[in-house]
Amino acid sequence: MDDEAAPDFPRAWIEFADPADAEQVFRCDLTWLTSRWNCLFTGGCQGIVAGRASDGCCSLGAHFSDEDDEKRVAEHAARLTPEAWQFHRTGTRDGFTASTPGGGRRTRVVQGACVFLNRPGFEGGVGCALHAQAVRDGREPLEYKPDVCWQLPIRRTFDWRDRPDGTRVLVVSITEYERGTWGSGGHDLHWWCTSARSAHHAADPLYVTYRPELVELMGEPAYKVLVDMCENRLAAPLPLAPHPADPAT
Repeated sequence: MDDEAAPDFPRAWIEFADPADAEQVFRCDLTWLTSRWNCLFTGGCQGIVAGRASDGCCSLGAHFSDEDDEKRVAEHAARLTPEAWQFHRTGTRDGFTASTPGGGRRTRVVQGACVFLNRPGFEGGVGCALHAQAVRDGREPLEYKPDVCWQLPIRRTFDWRDRPDGTRVLVVSITEYERGTWGSGGHDLHWWCTSARSAHHAADPLYVTYRPELVELMGEPAYKVLVDMCENRLAAPLPLAPHPADPAT
C-alpha cells in the first residue's frame, strides 16, 4: 500500500549483556525502538482485513502462547460483566477459546473478530473488553490480555549462540513485528501498521511509550540499559538508519 514503507530497510542494532543474567545477551533494534510508531486503534487504523477497519488487528483472534497464558486470561475474563463485554453470553456459554488446525489454542472468533472485541455502538465502549477492564482496575493491560496482544507489535526471539571460548549465551532479540513476521499470510494482510507512515507520529519514541511492555519482556535492569542506548542514539546529530515510516526531520 502507498502508506507503507518498503521492507528490508537498514536497521541499527545494539547488543549488551543482561545486567540480571550473565548467560543472556540482549540484541535490540534501535531503529524500531526509537521510532515514532503509535497504535491507531479507533483513530485511523485500517485493519488487517479489508472492510473491517474497526477490528484493528483483532480479526483473527489471539493465539495463546501456552496453557499459563490461557489460564491467566480466563481468570480475568471471569471479572467481565455483560455491561463491559459485548459477547459475554457467548463467551460464558460456549467458551472464549477455540482450537487451531495446528493443535494450538486461540480466542474464539465471533462475527468476524475476537470474542473479546467490543464493536462500535456497544454501550460499554469499543475495543478489547480485557484491556478496558484492566484500565478500570488500575492495572496494566498486559496483565489481563493474551501475550500476543500486549506484545504486538514488538517481537521477541530467542537464539543460543556458541562462543569461540566454548561458552553459550542466550541472545534475546527485541525488534519490530513487521508484516513478513506473520509468515506467508502476512503479505495478504490488508494493512499493517508498523511500516505505515500514518502510524508514526507519536510525540515520544516507542521505548518510552511501551515502557511497561518492554520491562515485562526484558526486566527492569536491561530496560534501563536500553533507555541509555536509545537516548544516546537520539542525541546524535544524524542517527544512522532511521525508520523509513517516521516523519522526515
